[in-house]
Amino acid sequence: MEDAIMAETEIHDMFVIGLRNAYAMENQALGMTRPQPSRLENYPEVAAKLEQHIGETEDQIRRLERILEDLDEDYLNLKDMILSFTSPTTVMSHASVTDEVLKDALTDFAFENYEIAAYKSLLTIADAGNFDEAKHALRESLAEEQAMAKWIDDHLPQITRKFLLMWEGDGRLARQG
Repeated sequence: MEDAIMAETEIHDMFVIGLRNAYAMENQALGMTRPQPSRLENYPEVAAKLEQHIGETEDQIRRLERILEDLDEDYLNLKDMILSFTSPTTVMSHASVTDEVLKDALTDFAFENYEIAAYKSLLTIADAGNFDEAKHALRESLAEEQAMAKWIDDHLPQITRKFLLMWEGDGRLARQG
């Protein structure tokens, strides 16, 4: 019985840590994506999709807050969590892609897939710990991340072709619009 209680406590603790990490991850996602639409005047469809996903990300943060509150947990000091959260896409965000739209699309695609993996992991822990009340919110966030990753995947060739048509080859955009 003691082992079962210990395992239950450990799963609970893992779930809370995962939720806090997801909270930091979503706040980092907001920090990455909020400035992007204003730089995409030549890509209005990308800007519109990013604006939509920014709203979804804000909803995801609220969902994570509610789950943590329901567990009588806080979300810790956001600044500390964001500073301790290391994204696997950090290196890619500094890659030598010469145009921001391509760099951002590649980084966003990688980050969306990271978020997908995080939500799948949280759902597995929720199953193991019988955190049934959290699963709907986590599934909703997972579906939004999957939809955004699919959108980027589907549109990346089109975005790249448009970039190539506008590129002069000497580091300048040839055409606007």
